[in-house]
Amino acid sequence: MIGRTQLGQVEHDEDAAAETAASNASNAEIIRRAVDEVDNLCDAKEWTKLRALFADEVEADFASLDGGEPARISGDDFVGAWEKNLYPGKKTFHQRTNHRIEIDGDTAFVTSKAYAFNLIESGDAAGMWEVWGVYTHTLHRIEQNWLVSGMTLDVVHQRGDERVRTFVPEA
Repeated sequence: MIGRTQLGQVEHDEDAAAETAASNASNAEIIRRAVDEVDNLCDAKEWTKLRALFADEVEADFASLDGGEPARISGDDFVGAWEKNLYPGKKTFHQRTNHRIEIDGDTAFVTSKAYAFNLIESGDAAGMWEVWGVYTHTLHRIEQNWLVSGMTLDVVHQRGDERVRTFVPEA
């Protein structure tokens, strides 16, 4: 038989579990939005707003795309490289779906499927390049904000003109 004290503890445990589940659902939605906004702001070329989504240091791994090595770089340099490569004359479109979000305290991992293209409509490097892949984003809660602290792309397929992906006009 459950006494009043035990019953009160059970009810408290159930309330705490419900609060935790609600908090995790709320955090998962905030995290998903942050990851999606990386794409939206990149395509809109809103670099200052984009930078605000990243931690001061970012673990970047795009080795499956270009054969380079994973690197730890500043958030400023990370977004700055995108700003240089995705200059106003290069159109981009990023799309993400099938988010799987895992939250462990102040750290979150988001795995999602992605598609993107780069398009240059005129000039010596005119053409289109596309990529499909799986992204893993790592986010850390810093001062109550979920910030991207890591991005890994595992390419599934790419096609098109590789020059479009890497082309940057001379200044």
